[in-house]
Amino acid sequence: MWIATLILLTISNVFMTFAWYGHLKYTRSALWLAVLVSWLIAFVEYCFQVPANRLGHNAGISTAQLKTVQEVITLAVFCAFSLCYLKEPLKWNYLIGFSLIAFGALFVFAPWQQPGP
Repeated sequence: MWIATLILLTISNVFMTFAWYGHLKYTRSALWLAVLVSWLIAFVEYCFQVPANRLGHNAGISTAQLKTVQEVITLAVFCAFSLCYLKEPLKWNYLIGFSLIAFGALFVFAPWQQPGP
């Protein structure tokens, strides 16, 4: 279930990144239109996010772990989106900050904290 959960979380994050930031390329359009389109995209995101969380949780992944995985995926998707869609560079301090957040995920999945047999 890990693989299915990761795939669904990645797809949901692609949609959510477009919902949150895609309108930034279209600043001349009305704000109400940006909100409406973003909301419609977010609906599609939920169609992937909810099953991902359900599958993951049923497979024994804790909610804290699900949230952590989602945040790391969000950063990876955002980096690709920023570079490819918005054509904004990733500065070195962004990369270090994102890396520190991803490194922090290690502690949520700390193998030394797992109960023994």
